[in-house]
Amino acid sequence: MALRLDDIDYFLAVAQHGQLRRAADALGLSQPALTKALQRLEKELGFPLFVRSARGMALTPVAQQFRERTQALRNSLAEAIKEAADLHLGAMGVLRVGVSPLYAERLFVPAALQLHQQRPAARMRVMVNLNDALLAALRLGDLDLTLSALPRVPPDDLEATPLMRDDLCMVVREHHPLLERRRLRLQDLEQAQWMLPGASVAGRRSVEGRLAQAGLPPPRVAVEVSNTAGSLTRLLAHSDLVSIMSETTLASPMGSGLVALPMADARFTRAIGALTRRDAALPPLAQRFLQLLRDNVISGA
Repeated sequence: MALRLDDIDYFLAVAQHGQLRRAADALGLSQPALTKALQRLEKELGFPLFVRSARGMALTPVAQQFRERTQALRNSLAEAIKEAADLHLGAMGVLRVGVSPLYAERLFVPAALQLHQQRPAARMRVMVNLNDALLAALRLGDLDLTLSALPRVPPDDLEATPLMRDDLCMVVREHHPLLERRRLRLQDLEQAQWMLPGASVAGRRSVEGRLAQAGLPPPRVAVEVSNTAGSLTRLLAHSDLVSIMSETTLASPMGSGLVALPMADARFTRAIGALTRRDAALPPLAQRFLQLLRDNVISGA
């Protein structure tokens, strides 16, 4: 039996539309050509596919099952072709990804290892930096995607793919004087000294916005860091500075000796994920990497 793939596609189109004319229009074929293709397929199969009537084309009982199986096989073939193309293009490509240092180990590394195993010929260019620098590089086209905290409202030129939640907390050392207050309020932070990242970093802007909402002046920044506070935890643990830290970092050994301020206003709900440019097609290698990130989050890897 020598079935033609295009005849299968023509059969599936007629089954979908239920009328020869509509299927022919959708396929860009003449009705006689489509009729001939169906007749050729029925001859090869040895059984009729449709019951023809004034109302259209109805599948025979045997053709119902044949359609389900061939549709599944056709979908599998399309996926196989796409995967082969992605593998070919991806194997020759370069993945350009920007990563926040907080999520390099948890999100980037597992997916990067899998990608390296699946695409051993592919190369990766990795930029580890804070979100302001990552966004600038993404918009310039220097990166395919970034992994970092997502903006609460993604800009129109970017598309967000949430992967996990990791709230940002205001933190101090254990036994900090602020913790002795019976009912801690934001107003109690007015005279506090802070260790914060630069003014363009989203975490600092969140603190400034929260204080402004409470009618308070901007934070008194005694130590401004170019990276996250996680690398300077000893400075926090041996001073009365207030800082910000992700919930996962606080729960890790890096957060030893530190605690979150016990008030709702000291926490910022935050999603972590990937950002890509809306106006640029994501290369196959980057598409595969993004899928691995999603799969890992779903599986809990």
